[in-house]
Amino acid sequence: MGDRSTKRASGFSLLEMTIAMALGTVVLGAAVQLYSQGVAATWTVTQRAELQQDFRAASNMMTRDLSLAGVGLGQGVAIQLPTSATLPLYGCVQTTGAPCYLGTANATGASYPTQGTTPYLYGLLPGYNAGPTINGLQTDVVTVVYTDSSFYLDCYTAATASATSVTFTAIVPTPPATTSANCTSPTGNAGAQAVNDSVVGLTAGDLVLFTFGAAQVVAEVNGSVSATSATFNSGDALKMNQASADPKSLASTATGTTGYATRILVITYYIDNTVSPPRLMRQVSGHTPTPIVDGVTYMKFTYDLFNNATTSPAVACSNPGATSDGCAGASTGLLPNQITKINIAHMAMNSTLKGAKGGYQGLDLETSVSARDLTYSNNYPIAP
Repeated sequence: MGDRSTKRASGFSLLEMTIAMALGTVVLGAAVQLYSQGVAATWTVTQRAELQQDFRAASNMMTRDLSLAGVGLGQGVAIQLPTSATLPLYGCVQTTGAPCYLGTANATGASYPTQGTTPYLYGLLPGYNAGPTINGLQTDVVTVVYTDSSFYLDCYTAATASATSVTFTAIVPTPPATTSANCTSPTGNAGAQAVNDSVVGLTAGDLVLFTFGAAQVVAEVNGSVSATSATFNSGDALKMNQASADPKSLASTATGTTGYATRILVITYYIDNTVSPPRLMRQVSGHTPTPIVDGVTYMKFTYDLFNNATTSPAVACSNPGATSDGCAGASTGLLPNQITKINIAHMAMNSTLKGAKGGYQGLDLETSVSARDLTYSNNYPIAP
């Protein structure tokens, strides 16, 4: 009689298989969850780093320009502008059709601040609510003015050849002198570039500040430029070249009047919401604006001023000089050349790509910049 094996066949029971599959599913799900979170975190970190890099580049450029407000224009600068035909503008371009980017419907340009009915050019031009409305919020514009230190136009003698033309003559220094009284070139008059230099020379859309004795006149290049001359015809986009009847126009200056000239940079920062996403733009004088960074959706400024008459500060004024300035201390009647500090209250920037979880990244810059060349004195309040 043969033996029958009583050993069971090796293997898993149905219950063991079910438990193993359940545990495996839990482990696999956890692994997938960790992987998904890792991918989302990687995207967030990468996107935020890229956003911060773009944000830093834009803010560095803006704060640098703000810190230069008024440089080279003289103490407490307030240059009277012509008014005989229409108010001078900024935010427009000296090209065919002369498009504008500021003002009503971003198409009429912005006017310079006035004292009474007379417009003045200052080193800083606040633009309260002068930008477009984005997501129901009104944005600001800011404009700074300073001289161009890279182009040594002041190393020439400027002489009016006609009502619309100026001749520039290089000054020949008399030994041992190496420069003229106004020349800013470190190598003297010999270092002055040609007026039409291909890199830094005058081009249509440039603004030039002429100094004829005690008189100062601002004009816009809008015609031909040669190595020794430039044309300033009427009908310029920025409305600087007005009729001879206006004593602050170049056309009113007698032919043969001599002095010197300096190119000034009128630099405006504004948000362009005609594209998607909105972007921060930088425009110089009457030239085509250039984009700085995409995704800027909000921009507001406030300003600190100092009242010399009352020796009292006006802090965080959103609309300086107006009755509704929204600040601590009255700024009513104060002028832009009494601004001591520019506060970037908000410069909000959003990323343009959704994250793995469907959200966007965002940043908001808040900083302050000293306007050290506007007042030329320590007008900050002194603690008792």
